[in-house]
Amino acid sequence: MSGTLHLAQALSNRGRRGRKKDFRDAERLVKRLISQELILSFVPDAEQRLWRSVTRTKYQLRRNKVRLQNQLEALLEEAHIKLSSLVSDLLGASARRMLKALAEGETDPLALAALGDKRLHATPAELRDALGACTELNPVYRRLVRMALEELHLIEQQIGQLDQEIASLLRQHQDAVERLAEVPGLGVDSAQQIIAEVGATAATFPAAKNLVSWVGACPGEEESAGVNYNKRSPKGNRQMRRILNQAANAAVKRKGSIFEIIYRRLVPRLGHNKTIGAIAHRLCQLIWILLHKGVRYEERGPAVCEKSKRVRTLRMIRTLRNLGYRVEPLQNPA
Repeated sequence: MSGTLHLAQALSNRGRRGRKKDFRDAERLVKRLISQELILSFVPDAEQRLWRSVTRTKYQLRRNKVRLQNQLEALLEEAHIKLSSLVSDLLGASARRMLKALAEGETDPLALAALGDKRLHATPAELRDALGACTELNPVYRRLVRMALEELHLIEQQIGQLDQEIASLLRQHQDAVERLAEVPGLGVDSAQQIIAEVGATAATFPAAKNLVSWVGACPGEEESAGVNYNKRSPKGNRQMRRILNQAANAAVKRKGSIFEIIYRRLVPRLGHNKTIGAIAHRLCQLIWILLHKGVRYEERGPAVCEKSKRVRTLRMIRTLRNLGYRVEPLQNPA
């Protein structure tokens, strides 16, 4: 038989100075737990810990993909191949075709340049000039590029598998994922990560301020004699703070949203970083309302054109269907 795990903060269980005894400490712990004097930390259940493991593993794989991209770019620069300066994405379709042909032994710059898409801003002459060093490229560089592409393919396969895994785990909470994905700055992936961190209904947090404090998206408080000497935010949950900061930076770029108005109003007085922190604070409160009360997001900013609404709706429906969710729009967005 197993009991319930309670993780208490050490500061709320301070004992008298003197020799430490385990039996006496355990007795004090039980008494303070019964009298609700202990400050308990949030310990998710086994199912939510599984969600966290999947989403955090996927985040680490994405970091590995970015690291691999930087290493590949440095390798090409060392080999005097200036491809990254002419393509917007080194891991895009055109660049991958060129790199694959380069790894397989292609030595003609003209043939490599012909693999680029016609929509590239770079001209074939510029691509040929950037790939001119491939005629005398050391075979070791070709093998290193091939190894990087193979590792990249493996990482993308694993990310795809984890996408399907988290979608199947959160299938019963599809409505919560959709409600969060409607918020400006958030998407399906961000919504899944948030649910994995705080739960499908945020039931552990009785109020929005409790969630904000747990995340660490609020000003700190180090008060003495009525004076707050330090307003630095608490550490909180690093994963949630990362998601909220990314969402806040994306939300302020959404034309016609309420977050764009708040950003323009606050940034002259607070600066960019503090304004993003204030918007992340509001986003955290909004997330608690959407999850805890089960309501949908309603835009309160200026009227957004119907075309942008349809584009965002179609994009979100397509993303959800690719993950295996069943989505039926209320009306035909076309």
